[in-house]
Amino acid sequence: MSSAIYPSLKGRKVLITGGGSGIGAGLVKAFVNQGARVHFIDLVDEVSATLDLGVLGLPPVFHKCDLTDTPALEAVLAAVIADGPVTILMNNAARDDRHSLDEITSEFFDKNIGVNLKHMLMVTRAVAHGMKSAGGGAIINFGSISWHLGLPDLTLYETAKAGIEGMTRALARELGPDNIRVTTIIPGNVKTPRQMKWYTPEGEKEIVDAQALKGRIEPQHVASLALFLASDDASLCTGHGYWIDAGWR
Repeated sequence: MSSAIYPSLKGRKVLITGGGSGIGAGLVKAFVNQGARVHFIDLVDEVSATLDLGVLGLPPVFHKCDLTDTPALEAVLAAVIADGPVTILMNNAARDDRHSLDEITSEFFDKNIGVNLKHMLMVTRAVAHGMKSAGGGAIINFGSISWHLGLPDLTLYETAKAGIEGMTRALARELGPDNIRVTTIIPGNVKTPRQMKWYTPEGEKEIVDAQALKGRIEPQHVASLALFLASDDASLCTGHGYWIDAGWR
């Protein structure tokens, strides 16, 4: 699969959370291919260190950090912006651990919302001032089809993902006067190693059968949408969610 080249992305400083695997790794590769200066945050360094780019471009810079550790995250963000502002932010990191209502303790709630929602706002706050000084930027949050479908065993994950769409609407209005665009990408079921552990071949078939298009969504498809939304070609796109679900919903 080949993607369009966006001249406006060349040399841009991009920060991607959860960039060591899955959709995040696809984003890292796609932005490196565009000639962007990519920084990415992940916790599992053995995955991130072996990220196979296989592309030409500036090597991405990896920062190991637990996004739910706010002081550690703030230190990493200070290092990232030390040599200039981030003008493209991909709020991608999340964990869709399955759980029942009975398993939701106060501690579990805080941890789950922390990994799926809170850090997005903390990172956005940290980079927004630099975007303003640079004349604008693009913040792309990653939602999920799950809460739109009401999938089982994902109550807190779906609560967080619904909140992300609300956060996007609010921040687009607040940051718009500074020429900062805020959007949400809403993927369907994306074929990644993590997702494959949840589904049997029969479950995979059920997903594809429910889609209007019968192809399997992979990280590079999501990255292609992200490139467009981050580029100047999407200069008047803000405040909304953009679906890539092959017509599942």
